[in-house]
Amino acid sequence: MRNKYIEHFEKAQVEAKQVPEFKAGDTVRVAVEIKEGDKTRIQNFEGVCIAIRGEGTGKTFTVRKIGANNIGVERIFPLYSDSIKDIKVLRKGRVRRAKLYYLRDRKGKAARIRELKK
Repeated sequence: MRNKYIEHFEKAQVEAKQVPEFKAGDTVRVAVEIKEGDKTRIQNFEGVCIAIRGEGTGKTFTVRKIGANNIGVERIFPLYSDSIKDIKVLRKGRVRRAKLYYLRDRKGKAARIRELKK
């Protein structure tokens, strides 16, 4: 059983932030605020969401992209973090799993995800 004060605080945090509806398999662009010294800038991280886990303010999602020299880069983002300024869903993917960890072993065309037709 969780503390009712913590639940009330988490509920307020979740309601305060607008988050788009997305799931594993969707291509997303996450705008992250990066602090360098006394300056801040926004950097986009675009890739396929391969996992969503947790609940409430502890909810996180993992985004995987292919970087330079075909090296896979994964980042785990807390969904309700203050450093995340924007999440934009670029493509809806058609997948049959909740966790797409098998994409780590695939390269090139084998790592493609079909787009969901409307």
